Amino acid sequence: MFSIPFLRIFTLLSLIAFISSCSTMPEKPVIVSDSGTDIISYWNGDNLTGDPSIRISLKEQKAYFYKGDQLAGVSLISTGREGLNTVTGNFHITQKDKNHRSSQFGDYLTAKGALLRRDVDTTKDTMPEGAHYQGADMPYWMRIVGGTGLHEGFLPGYAASHGCIRMPGFMAEAFFRSVVVGTPVSIQP
Repeated sequence: MFSIPFLRIFTLLSLIAFISSCSTMPEKPVIVSDSGTDIISYWNGDNLTGDPSIRISLKEQKAYFYKGDQLAGVSLISTGREGLNTVTGNFHITQKDKNHRSSQFGDYLTAKGALLRRDVDTTKDTMPEGAHYQGADMPYWMRIVGGTGLHEGFLPGYAASHGCIRMPGFMAEAFFRSVVVGTPVSIQP
């Protein structure tokens, strides 16, 4: 049999190993249902009236869409990661483009369309000779300021974009349908 001090030391070492293993776990993913769908985002604004406006909370990683003073929908988002932070302040939608592609981030392809280099930044990554650039797909693009906008994109559950505000496809489509150029957008820390 093991002695009491040995069991205490073993238990303590096991606990330390367990706790230290948690520190290397990935960031918390987006909360999803068993079916794999987003259970936080919703749209309930098709029958509401009033001027559209959007409030984005970087801390909460959520976007709130209003028609007048009525909440029309809430969307999970993924904003700019550290070093490529999403701007804060008060802005307006300046452009809408349903089939937008990035002019800065994308892939370098061969003449035949085969992938040469993924996830390039055209301001930093030199294009290989004979290659061509294909911008990242950004469906339901709603430009806010400069190269920053709302659009459909991957949501890992934390801020991970190049500065844009990514949304689930069904929410990007609902926001896109409901905004006009000039819609106010407030981006808060």
